[in-house]
Amino acid sequence: MVLMAFQIFDLPPLGSVEPFPAFNPFLFCVHHLDHYPPGNNEFGPSRGLEGRKLGSDFEGRDGWRMYHGQKVPGFPRHPHRGFETITIVQQGFVDHSDSLGFAARYGPGDVQWMSAARGVAHAEMFPLLRPDAPNVVELFQIWLNLPKKSKWSKPELKMMWAGSTPRISEGRARIWLISGEWGPHRAPSPPQASWAADPEAEVRIALFELEKNHRIELPRVLDQKTACTLYHFMGDAPLRVIHGGHEPALLYPRQGIHLAGADLFAIESTGKSEALMLQGRPIEEAVVAHGPFVMNTREEILDAFRDYARTGFGSWDWPSFEPVHGRALASFLRYPDGKIEQPNSVI
Repeated sequence: MVLMAFQIFDLPPLGSVEPFPAFNPFLFCVHHLDHYPPGNNEFGPSRGLEGRKLGSDFEGRDGWRMYHGQKVPGFPRHPHRGFETITIVQQGFVDHSDSLGFAARYGPGDVQWMSAARGVAHAEMFPLLRPDAPNVVELFQIWLNLPKKSKWSKPELKMMWAGSTPRISEGRARIWLISGEWGPHRAPSPPQASWAADPEAEVRIALFELEKNHRIELPRVLDQKTACTLYHFMGDAPLRVIHGGHEPALLYPRQGIHLAGADLFAIESTGKSEALMLQGRPIEEAVVAHGPFVMNTREEILDAFRDYARTGFGSWDWPSFEPVHGRALASFLRYPDGKIEQPNSVI
């Protein structure tokens, strides 16, 4: 049997919330883009919500969705166990609240990395903070699996504020490095239990913006098992993907490619393009997933449901299941002990 050196696949339409195909060690990747109207005094849409399937509004009517929110768009309290969420915000704001006692607001250029590990419940709401102008929310959320040894670790939350993650300029290309290394540049450290914390896992997450006729030389990887997925999620012309000794692959806008990371060499733009890169060595363990839980066995999934029903994965000390943190246009992280962290400061 001859193995293909790469796999090209189509991405869902721009503006939909259908997940991108994801590959081990990644579990899930989705690009949210919502053009919300001005906000009301409850941080929800100023336009009426009549006719929407509140609690499960994913239709994209008028270019935006309420998701599971009833008054504020977003994802009210829900649990996770056994993996990590990485949320990269490009436009708008996200309000985070959780059962560990953390609260956060983060916005353009900020990244939240949450290792759910043995269990956490949290809310992710999209407050419409501007009452006199449209509110655009754009973000990526990526799920990264945890190895069995880390699934029972203590949950950990890290904020990577705008300015702390490398923004690299190479000619007519800009690279936003979320995880891993790029030449002399190093992204902030992930949570301690993360698969990405192991250098041998070779986890690299980066967003690219390329102008026409530019080439990016990609960092080499050491392990043949390491794989790379490149999502060309926006652009007006194809990317040429140079991989190993093969003929270049053409990657058109709204297409992705998955291939052995050791074979990936460079990408060349033939027009303006934006792309997301997810790279990592697979976790060679069984994966059993059900909704918000990702474990190694079916019995562990059942235990997760039982544990959440019994404990809630901690206390919920918020006035509602979809809390919002005021109107100030400022990013912050409040720890359970009351300490406040903001970009470039700790109070």
